[in-house]
Amino acid sequence: QVQLVESGGGLVQPGGSLRLSCAGSGSIFGRMVMGWYRQAPGEQRELVATDTNSGRTNYADSVKGRFTISRDNAKNTVYLQMNSLKPENTAVYSCNARGVRSYWGQGTQVTVPS
Repeated sequence: QVQLVESGGGLVQPGGSLRLSCAGSGSIFGRMVMGWYRQAPGEQRELVATDTNSGRTNYADSVKGRFTISRDNAKNTVYLQMNSLKPENTAVYSCNARGVRSYWGQGTQVTVPS
């Protein structure tokens, strides 16, 4: 069983930055594909970024060059550094851990006013 807890969301002005954290439990954290997803009001959940733990990361086109995913396996934590935030980045951001099973955190709200 893996439990995930996100933190770091909040209200930020356009052009600002936030760093989201996702703290996980379980000894298999280091072997899992970690990802950040987001869901805006009235929209479907979409992929933001993933980290395979083998040096491979993947980003949605809309965040490339602005967002960076990273992980610290010793701390069972994955991060999402978000720079140059835009109003369209407003959403609930959720952490995902994927191995044999898929686990989700509860999400953290990011709001960028227009």
